[in-house]
Amino acid sequence: MKKEHLILVTNDDSVNAKGIHALVEVAKQFGEVVVVAPDKPQSGMGHAITIHDPLRLKKTNLFENTNAYACSGTPVDCVKLAIYEVLNRKPDLILSGFNHGENSSTNVLYSGTMSAAIEGAMEGIPSIGFSLADYSADADFEPAKFYATKIVMQVLKSKMDKGICLNVNIPKLSITEIKGIKVCSQAHAFWADRFEKRLDQYGQPYFWLTGEFSDMDKRPDTDLHALKHGFVSVVPTQYDLTAYSSIEKYKSLEDESHS
Repeated sequence: MKKEHLILVTNDDSVNAKGIHALVEVAKQFGEVVVVAPDKPQSGMGHAITIHDPLRLKKTNLFENTNAYACSGTPVDCVKLAIYEVLNRKPDLILSGFNHGENSSTNVLYSGTMSAAIEGAMEGIPSIGFSLADYSADADFEPAKFYATKIVMQVLKSKMDKGICLNVNIPKLSITEIKGIKVCSQAHAFWADRFEKRLDQYGQPYFWLTGEFSDMDKRPDTDLHALKHGFVSVVPTQYDLTAYSSIEKYKSLEDESHS
């Protein structure tokens, strides 16, 4: 495949994370790579953008033979700045990750990794978010690199549907243990939140968000099911949150407005 593609790589774990360096190695196989990523961890930022503070962009030499910039903002800020201030044209592909920890099920709503990919989809750019189900700072990304290469190659060969990005999660297994790739639906699971109340040195209360992830979805075609059974999960994801199946149900509200 010719190295003619312009590829933007970003993440939410910062330019210093091992995961983004592994993803840059993958991206370099397919074209010119430019990195614009947060200068500090931005996990859980979702689709947040910076509007009350200035955004700062600083060139970094962390990536060998690659133009790279550390941004003071969120992952979505990074994508926006890259498209409109850093690159001379829209990239052919946006890759976000590798995230340290999975972004399956409803975690996609909180994920800075996936929000960067969704922002790319909103701009009409083929985009993929990659996550490895291993939170360790020194995680083994070799299996993730192997499967990311296969997926990127396929995406570049075939056109991605407009408004769609891919949410890819890789299980914490060796290459020989991973059974393959499953294209899935997003599982219906959620965090059972609770807050741990503590007191500071002045006797003032503060809270830590804790809780457990509850998977009540028993369908065999979900991302969580795929990961539990040793597969890489791929979920086509869209930013259009319209509940089309419910539009007719609420049409009566139009009549109420005239009564």
